[in-house]
Amino acid sequence: MKIGILGSGPVGLTLGEGLVMAGHEVVLGTRNPSKESLQLWAKKLGPQVTTVPFRDAAAQGELLVICTSWAGTQKAIESAGLWNFKNKVIVDVTNPLDGKGPDQQGRLSFSIGHNNSAGEQLQAWLPPDAYVVKALSCIGHESMFRPMEEQNAPTMFICGNKRAAKATVINLLAEMGWHDVVDMGSIEMSRNIEPLSILWYAYGFRTGTWTHAFKLMVK
Repeated sequence: MKIGILGSGPVGLTLGEGLVMAGHEVVLGTRNPSKESLQLWAKKLGPQVTTVPFRDAAAQGELLVICTSWAGTQKAIESAGLWNFKNKVIVDVTNPLDGKGPDQQGRLSFSIGHNNSAGEQLQAWLPPDAYVVKALSCIGHESMFRPMEEQNAPTMFICGNKRAAKATVINLLAEMGWHDVVDMGSIEMSRNIEPLSILWYAYGFRTGTWTHAFKLMVK
């Protein structure tokens, strides 16, 4: 599958590399596709990767992944052309961080929440026939591809309004090494999934470790 990624930060680059390793072609959308570091990254991965403007990535991708900073997300999708999202599955990896960074206790804050979420806002910005699925927002980018695969492998929580879109994302996650994926329901459940990122960061800040993840235990 040809996958369009919007966002060239650490998350976008990690996912791009992982998806190529899983056998996909990646079109990385960014504001500056000719940036030297991006060109070196793409050259390292080979012909399965190209770096292009947002609009080309959205147009070419059969499935799209949004991993821009929250402050730049709306502008990025507008630059990509809303029509390019129609009839596509959109994997939303964003969290609505307020951009201020952690305080002295390692606490992060959201700019929206409780009665809204990044997942819901993204679905509202996009055409009705763009199918947003929240995924991969509750873990650090270092562990997004091939997480620990022992008995207590971590859980990935997803949500979205279209069952077929979620099935597509579950299959993609399985290719990336996620075999414990829990569907939490409609896109409104992003309000509950996204705050897990704050817990994830707070634990890392307090312990100095960044390879942890969440695990749903059923007894």
